[in-house]
Amino acid sequence: MQTMIGVIGGSGLYQIDGLEGASWVTLETPWGDPSDQVLVGRLDGVPMAFLPRHGRGHVHSPTSVPYRANIDALKQLGVTDVISVSACGSFREQMAPGDFVIVDQFIDRTFAREKSFFGTGCVAHVSIAHPTCPRLGTACATAARAEGITVHDGGTYLCMEGPQFSTLAESRLYRSWGCDVIGMTNMPEAKLAREAELCYASVAMVTDYDCWHESHGAVDVSQVIAVLTGNAAKARNMVARLPALLGADRNPCPHGCDRALDLAIMTAPDKRDPALLARLSTIAGRVLGPAPLQTGASQ
Repeated sequence: MQTMIGVIGGSGLYQIDGLEGASWVTLETPWGDPSDQVLVGRLDGVPMAFLPRHGRGHVHSPTSVPYRANIDALKQLGVTDVISVSACGSFREQMAPGDFVIVDQFIDRTFAREKSFFGTGCVAHVSIAHPTCPRLGTACATAARAEGITVHDGGTYLCMEGPQFSTLAESRLYRSWGCDVIGMTNMPEAKLAREAELCYASVAMVTDYDCWHESHGAVDVSQVIAVLTGNAAKARNMVARLPALLGADRNPCPHGCDRALDLAIMTAPDKRDPALLARLSTIAGRVLGPAPLQTGASQ
């Protein structure tokens, strides 16, 4: 199997430089349109796909990002490893603006988003006890350090609904829970990547200290954008080092990310909805088999 790296770019990261044979491609998915076209090409001989999470020009809010369509589109292209790059606020003094955090845990506080590919007609329960891929996270940390970036290995990401920033009371509460950073976009993205059997790593780029920090004050967009500009350049440099670290030939994931559905499907074969199975053909075709012919089944 060949490695294909998929990069989901967050706020401030709307393109990847240096892709050979690069072109923007339009993809359709059963879950609607992705956030934008996907930029595909090769970097140091390794296939790569880049998808701007908010769309070029930042047209999607954190809630309106079509997370299911984005993950389906990347898997359609043959992506095996997803690098999520996103802006975040920090709850820790030592995680300063400009630092990168390799997230390994999440607390999901979102409430207005579709969070699964599965549902009535084909029920599945995947494990996300460890929601990111350690192998992929280590590669990202190594690449970032090689660029002189201050990297923190491990961290808990509180995903809020947004689009407003936290109240002071919320910020203090999340700190008391042991959260390290806060953002608006990594959930349900990480859950969907696991359902799609894709290795997923989250690189959270700190832009601010949220509003808990006594000398920091309230967060505003102008402050965030100022740090984003520098972080985006760092992220592009980090991504440029990943092909050499991950290699062109890909072995099965040692942590089982690419086999997450092995024991997840609960619905008996004769009770599965053909319409839903057809929508799941890209995501779960490995375990569900070819999509059945639909004979008047309703979606």
